[in-house]
Order: sequence, then C-alpha cells, then structure tokens
Amino acid sequence: MQTTNPLPILSSLLPETEFDDVDDEISAGGQPEPITLRLTPEHCGVRIDKVLSQLVPEFSRSRLQQWIEAGHVLVDGQPARAKALALGDETIVLRPQLAPEDNSFKPEPIDLDIVHEDEAILVLNKPAGLVVHPAAGNWSGTLLNGLLHRYPDLAGVPRAGIVHRLDKETSGLMTVARTLQAQTDLVRQLQARSVKREYLALVWGTPHLNGRIEAAIGRHPRDRVKMAVSTHSSARPAATQYQRIGQGALDGKPVSLMRCQLETGRTHQIRVHFQSAGFSLVGDPLYGKPHLAAVFPRQALHACRLGLLHPVSGEHEEWAAGLPEDMAALLARAGIDIPSV
Repeated sequence: MQTTNPLPILSSLLPETEFDDVDDEISAGGQPEPITLRLTPEHCGVRIDKVLSQLVPEFSRSRLQQWIEAGHVLVDGQPARAKALALGDETIVLRPQLAPEDNSFKPEPIDLDIVHEDEAILVLNKPAGLVVHPAAGNWSGTLLNGLLHRYPDLAGVPRAGIVHRLDKETSGLMTVARTLQAQTDLVRQLQARSVKREYLALVWGTPHLNGRIEAAIGRHPRDRVKMAVSTHSSARPAATQYQRIGQGALDGKPVSLMRCQLETGRTHQIRVHFQSAGFSLVGDPLYGKPHLAAVFPRQALHACRLGLLHPVSGEHEEWAAGLPEDMAALLARAGIDIPSV
C-alpha cells in the first residue's frame, strides 16, 4: 500500500464497489422477440460471434457466444457453430435468453426514494438496511423486489436493471437501467471509468489532509466473508482518492470526515483501504474496531454523488444526495459540520 499526494480531481471515475465488481457476469435478459439479421458480403470470412457483436452491440460478445453454444442462434435455419465463419449471404435468427435465476425474482411493495427517472434509467437513494439483490439469506425484501413491483417492465431486464450494488448498510445513490440496451451501456461505462462516484465516510483517527491509497484487494485468506489488501496473484488493483473535510471526536476519540473518490471498483474498497491504513470506518461491523462498535449501528458511509453519460442522449448528468438522518446526527455528536454535497 502507498499513500501519495492526490491526483487532479478527475471528471470521470470508475465506480466504487462498495458495489460488486462491474465486470462480474450479468445474466442474460428479457425474452424479447427474436432478432433476424441478413448478412452481406462484407461479413464473409468473419466468425459468426464477431459478426453478431458488430450487428447487435447491445449484447456482449461473451453472452452471444453462450447463446450460440446453447443453440439460440440459427444460421439459415440451422444451429450456429461456435467457430464457424460467415459466408456473407446468410440469414441469422438470434433468440435472446433470460437466465434461469432471473425467473425467481418476485415483486414486493417496498418504499423507494427515486431521485430521477426517464425512459432509460432510474437514479435512487438507497437507505441503509436495504439489501440490493436477492441472495442466500435475503431472498425477499430487497431493492430488486421493490423495483419489480414499482416498474413491472423491469422483469424483462437482467437483474431488474441493476448494474452495481451498495452494501446493505451503506446508503446513497445508485443507478438502474430500464432497458437492456441502457444496462449494457452503463456496464460499459463502469468498465471504461466514465462513471463518477463520490462518498462521505466517517473514520476513526486523523488521516492526512488529502491523498491516495493504492493497494490491491482480494479475498481475505482466512475469512471468506471479508476482503483484504493482498499481494496474492488473484488480488485486483484498487485505488482510492480522499480528502479530509472535517474533524471531531466521539467518546473522546478523534474522528475525521472524508470525501472519497474511486478510481477502481472493488468490493468493500473504501472500507478495506481505510482499515488497511489504520483508519477504519466508524460503526463498521466487519472491518471496524469491535470495542467501539456501539458508537454507531452501521458503517458510516454514504454515496453522496453520482455522475454518468446518459445512455440515450450521451449528455453528462449528475445527482447528489444529502446525508441520511442517522449520519447527520452522528456528525452533530462528533461536532462536525454537515458538508454540502
């Protein structure tokens, strides 16, 4: 790990994750109508999967290859072969598929704080305590269930349009795609580092006024629930910029309010990076200080700002969300002014 002077403020940063990694596989979507394509001589000699990725760029090449292998792509009425080359005069019928696990998601009425919505995307302010996606131990009552109830059309989009996640006890802004095309575009923006994410975090201690933590993150070698700074070959590069914007004390111990921007998007990145530097987040049940756990019932982390290129207009749009009441009250206890976002 190293800490250095901060980089210039970037206009576009890869999402954190406090979200899951953006390049995690996304299940296939929606059961739309079959797509019929007529090839031309310019496609002659090109592999079928590459031709498809050119003609229907809204689907990733890996997803198209899976559909070819599963028999969901027909060339002149016959199942396509994985490595076949196009002749340039074929008719291709593509049948997009919905992943089996997506069929198990059920709509549930859940209050959602929608900050923005249009025909392509939603931006919402997730409260602490809300799980984003069904998984073992949380098969209902999730954000996904609530999205399906409020927006039934999201049943036709993989993961109900969710392209990234916030931890259960992290609050703040998330974006959701309303169409498969918008979802593919947003995933590619995340991978291309054209999404801006900013967080407010309250940590124990007094970090440098500003800086950058660069340290690869991987699974903890002994506790598989946790992530950790690691030199293992499977660890992935991670970098977090930070600025100290407030100081105070809780129970006589110093705390600092940090504004964080992420250059990479690794699971628990902010929590792991600050813990590795000796400044764990206040209230963090997984990476925090056990003897100080009673000070706050969750990690003091809020996704306060989100910026991206709109997948339809291409225009940069940005949203902000003020601190939730519990974090605002925590700052008041610490004698720290609530920052503007």
